[in-house]
Amino acid sequence: MAGIPLSHGLLVAVVLFALGLVGVLARRNLVFMLMSIEIMLNAAGLAFIAGGARWAQPDGQIMFILVLTLAAAEVSVGLALILALYHRLETLDADAADKLKG
Repeated sequence: MAGIPLSHGLLVAVVLFALGLVGVLARRNLVFMLMSIEIMLNAAGLAFIAGGARWAQPDGQIMFILVLTLAAAEVSVGLALILALYHRLETLDADAADKLKG
């Protein structure tokens, strides 16, 4: 049984990363930006999995576990910051964070 070619896995990873990058740059809603960063992290994990499968090494899966751990930590800290910002400013607009200066 043949597996998925490396080029197809990397192409999906690049498309996911590009979609996440567009989401971060185009939107000003903090929750949407956090979800876009998650998509970018999953794209990096997919690239690790595809590379590890290509060379039949478990390194890609180990790196994916690291990416999942980092994503979980990023979500917990990011949501805590977003909730604190929302309770203070009553908005989720990223440009409103300028009002938090010194």
